[in-house]
Amino acid sequence: MLSRLLPLALTLLALLLSVPARAMMPDAGLMLPPALPAVPTASEAPVALLVDLGSGQVLHARHPDARFMPASVTKVMTLYLAFELISQGKLDPAQVFTMSPGIARDWRRVGSTMFLDAGEQVRVDDLLLGIANVSANDGAAVLAEGQAGSVAAWTKLMNQTALGIGMTGSHFASPNGWPDEGRTFTTASDLVALARAMITRHPDKFGYYIGRAGLDYKGIAQVNHDPMIGRVPGADGIKTGFTNEAGFSYLGTARRNGQRLVLVLAGVPNGRLRAKIARAYVEWGFSAFERRQLFAPGAVVGEARVQGGDARSLALKAAGSVAINLPKGSNSPLSATIRYEGPLKAPIAAGQEVAVLEVTAEGVAPARIPLYAAESVGTAGPLDRIVNAAFGLFS
Repeated sequence: MLSRLLPLALTLLALLLSVPARAMMPDAGLMLPPALPAVPTASEAPVALLVDLGSGQVLHARHPDARFMPASVTKVMTLYLAFELISQGKLDPAQVFTMSPGIARDWRRVGSTMFLDAGEQVRVDDLLLGIANVSANDGAAVLAEGQAGSVAAWTKLMNQTALGIGMTGSHFASPNGWPDEGRTFTTASDLVALARAMITRHPDKFGYYIGRAGLDYKGIAQVNHDPMIGRVPGADGIKTGFTNEAGFSYLGTARRNGQRLVLVLAGVPNGRLRAKIARAYVEWGFSAFERRQLFAPGAVVGEARVQGGDARSLALKAAGSVAINLPKGSNSPLSATIRYEGPLKAPIAAGQEVAVLEVTAEGVAPARIPLYAAESVGTAGPLDRIVNAAFGLFS
């Protein structure tokens, strides 16, 4: 384990190398800008979370780790799993699946639908568009059975995939979120992790399938009921949800001037209120803070020690610029910490995520920015080992 102070050109930063703590959404209240008319009250949204996706900084949080039933927001996990399988070559958007008699018996015309019939053949591409934009329960079930052989096998893959991206507070018992007596549940923090994975790992698929105005399939035109698409500049939407058990929920995102915010709302009493507070919440996120850039894109943020490599240290860079959101008018001093399990063990590939930069200021949640290897480090050869051992004696 390593703990060492690093000098940087930015005098407002003190960088410390130490053992990393996994970035977790804080449950405590945050010191927020004084004008808060756009932050939903607890009665309006018992669960609310607003996060700057680039920095991981929480701009506002209320019960981000409380479990709730996500209803149709469950379908985001189904979409993400499909995107993963497409990237792995295990699923093709041009594939055709058939609505089996069993799926037709359980899901034909049940809730939100793309009006599939027993024996009907439908392309994966159309299923994904239907799931994403008109919340097709039948489409999600046809996709699940067609790809995995059964709905149960698909939900098993959903849960494995969720754990793989850190969704430790979630469990999925269906591909579509239909009421199941609470067997399907999630948290706001987990949904932000899901949105981050979808947007960063599959930006092209996210851009193609998510956030359309609606779907015209089989001559039946339906609209997307997302409350931000077409109403909030830069909004991509993601997914709404509603059941009598769960109330109204929402996972949404918007991007402006290189900054992307993700919001989660759950337990909202009605759909009109959900739309109103979603739009106000994200506008508040963009307007109530000053985004202070600390490092330009491509700048070396710091170094990490390397063990067993042909180099003894490694330069670290962020994927883009490094910034933190501060309440407007704040003069709070900043500090930063580079966290990783060190020394890093060679070999290390250029672009490999190896550390996290944590930027803190008084009264706001930390920004946590992934850091990547700026160059490759190979395994040490015999001469490298001798040199490294010699340096080790005098360091």
